[in-house]
Amino acid sequence: MEAMDQISATLALTMGLAWASGINLYATIFTVGYLVNTGNIDLPVDLQIISDPMVMGAAGVMYCVEFFADKIPGVDTAWDVLHTFIRIPAGAMLAAGAIGDMNPVMEVTAAILGGGLATGMHLTKAGSRVLINTSPEPFTNWGASIGEDVVVIGGVWACLNYPVLFLIVLVAFIVGMVWLIPKILKGIKKVFQSVVNFFRHRERSSSL
Repeated sequence: MEAMDQISATLALTMGLAWASGINLYATIFTVGYLVNTGNIDLPVDLQIISDPMVMGAAGVMYCVEFFADKIPGVDTAWDVLHTFIRIPAGAMLAAGAIGDMNPVMEVTAAILGGGLATGMHLTKAGSRVLINTSPEPFTNWGASIGEDVVVIGGVWACLNYPVLFLIVLVAFIVGMVWLIPKILKGIKKVFQSVVNFFRHRERSSSL
């Protein structure tokens, strides 16, 4: 029973950090670092650097920047595009580090799965924001941003304290993500097609 608990805890930490990183990397790092420094959790050796005050400080500053950037329509999409090259590799690295002192095969496997999960969550977040930004009012954008922060912080806490429950919810998240991503991509295609048609119409009107 103890071995199963250890496996579920390690799996929840590995996938939980990757999942959360795909949504908000800086909130993930800061939350984990805070929980370590307050004595609530112990991390594998490879992840203990997260609790360093300099790392937490950098994550806290970047979280503050993202907090405001994430609530401005258009700016949030540009921010997400930039973080395609940050969240995904970081999710893979955190997943590999969460495995702890195991053989390299397990670490590489964790990095691949973690990177894939971080990619899926990042695409879901970024794509849904493109669609939300078509709304003329800003409140939907603000609500989505705050909701994402709450989900990330709550999810990180849950994966560390209730690993089995978190893994069950994570499976539901993944099923929903697989169902949602094609619909998001289809919606984005329509948005860009509308933008292209708008500019084509303007060009035709100006040439008359």
